[in-house]
Amino acid sequence: MAKSGHRSGEEALEMSVEAGNHGDAARLDDDGRPRRTGTMWTASAHIITAVIGAGVLSLAWAMAQLGWGPGLVAMVVFAAISYYTSTLLAECYRSGDPVSGKRNYTYTEAVRAFLGGAKVQFCGVIQYANLVGIAIGYTIAASISMLAIKRADCFHDKGHRSPCRSSSNPYMILFGAVEIIFSQIPDFDQIWWLSIVAAIMSFTYATIGLSLGVSQTISNGGFRGSLTGVAAAAGVTSTQKVWRSLQAFGDISFAYSYAYILIEIQDTIKSPPPSESTVMKRATMVSVATTTLFYMLCGCMGYAAFGDDAPDNLLTGFGFYEPFWLLDVANAAIVVHLVGAYQVFCQPLFAFVETRAAARWPGSRFMARELRVGPFAFSVFRLTWRTAFVCLTTVVAMLLPFFGDVVGLLGAVSFWPLTVYFPVEMYIAQQGVPRWSTRWVCLQTLSVACFLVSVAGAIGSTAGVIDAVKIHKPFSGY
Repeated sequence: MAKSGHRSGEEALEMSVEAGNHGDAARLDDDGRPRRTGTMWTASAHIITAVIGAGVLSLAWAMAQLGWGPGLVAMVVFAAISYYTSTLLAECYRSGDPVSGKRNYTYTEAVRAFLGGAKVQFCGVIQYANLVGIAIGYTIAASISMLAIKRADCFHDKGHRSPCRSSSNPYMILFGAVEIIFSQIPDFDQIWWLSIVAAIMSFTYATIGLSLGVSQTISNGGFRGSLTGVAAAAGVTSTQKVWRSLQAFGDISFAYSYAYILIEIQDTIKSPPPSESTVMKRATMVSVATTTLFYMLCGCMGYAAFGDDAPDNLLTGFGFYEPFWLLDVANAAIVVHLVGAYQVFCQPLFAFVETRAAARWPGSRFMARELRVGPFAFSVFRLTWRTAFVCLTTVVAMLLPFFGDVVGLLGAVSFWPLTVYFPVEMYIAQQGVPRWSTRWVCLQTLSVACFLVSVAGAIGSTAGVIDAVKIHKPFSGY
């Protein structure tokens, strides 16, 4: 397979040289595609944009359900699992030789190369359905933050007891309109600047949330919370305690989820030396260490500040009311971050659909003819289908205007298959790990344990979604 991939790259270069385009050949990689320019830092920016997302805001609530003991352990364990399985997945970018082997451009292609069969379809359905779900969840989260800016100003003017109610629907529509524009950026490697801006924004609002949590904790005169979290007492039944604890695991797993776009991020890294897998492992280490530090600080300080009453969204649940302008800055940063994060997660889905369409209708002017303006590339097909996709996710978000429950369900459903199962199985196939060897048993034990966690989290999150559906009215924005 390595020889085949190398040969196809040579053929592409030879064709370019024969055509007299020596300059073009110098700008091509070994697979005949435009030379990649990504580095460890741009890859880290993509990962941080994907990981330090809206999920960080629900960690204080998750800590409240689990308590200081299980909550801290869960965050460390999920971080370790995410890092380890990501290093396994990074090895699967190339089939055969890690330097000159055939490239796998997407997660699904890697599964096809190493596993094949029905697993490819299963992976594709799970991956792309999850990306659609994330687009919906981020639309909800962005609208909640925009609404929170309006409510913070209202509370400041009219007092904290004022209802200050307003619909989130206009903000979802506004967010969707912005995403229609940014979705016209054609390729993953061309949104690196958007990822860097989004990563800076994520650090901004996480730092503000952390600072407010520290301030509130000092004002309280000490840490709040308990070792085991919310107790099954008045207002919380034993069953609800179980469901909420399971949902908390889903929230934490969602906060660390990015494996399903790891291969696509790795495909932006420039060619060896060093190998793409080496660079990706370094980027993963930097990113997971950075995000874990922020998660621990934000989750712990949010729980320390509010104890068992921690809101499901630290900056929009109005545990804090003042300084209102700082809340406005934080929520504005969330919105900007989510604009970029939406694109990071949706670009693999966009590429999948457009690659299939190009293969189905080769040479179609409807698809190929485009107008480039800066980083944007407008074609009739791209403008039509990507606009339709953004509109669809916006409409579904208006149907499901609740954030925390959706986050937990997304995390629980996608965590095991995409973050653990496929990376483990592909690594075993690639390295030829003998069945029933010590390494094989350890890897399978990890996979089974994570499967049980995913099932538990999905059950708890589903119960939360059912409860939320009873309260929220579709298209009401409340």
